[in-house]
Amino acid sequence: MRTRRLQKIAEALKREISRIIFSELKDPRINLVTVTKTEPSDDLRTAKVYVSVIGDEAKKKSTLNALRHARGYIQSIAGKRLEIRFTPILSFFLDDSVNKSVHLSRLIDETLDGDKTV
Repeated sequence: MRTRRLQKIAEALKREISRIIFSELKDPRINLVTVTKTEPSDDLRTAKVYVSVIGDEAKKKSTLNALRHARGYIQSIAGKRLEIRFTPILSFFLDDSVNKSVHLSRLIDETLDGDKTV
């Protein structure tokens, strides 16, 4: 089970990384990005950052590569703002849960519409 401290750090990381991406990164490949969750390791040395990107697969891949390229900058700014002993090494991953939920919602709507016509 995740401790309360880890949950608070995960939320703080998510908030700071979102701010940095939104207001400080100037890379044109990075837009329409939402940080959905962060998962710091138990020792806070690493953290997985899950992002949702609006666009096609090429756009998602390009954005993810740009975020990975900007990782060092994001880590240094987040470390200064959070004032924690160790700044976790960030790893970025695509979060497809939004796409999956939209797909499931469409399937449910189609099923319900099919039931009404019968």
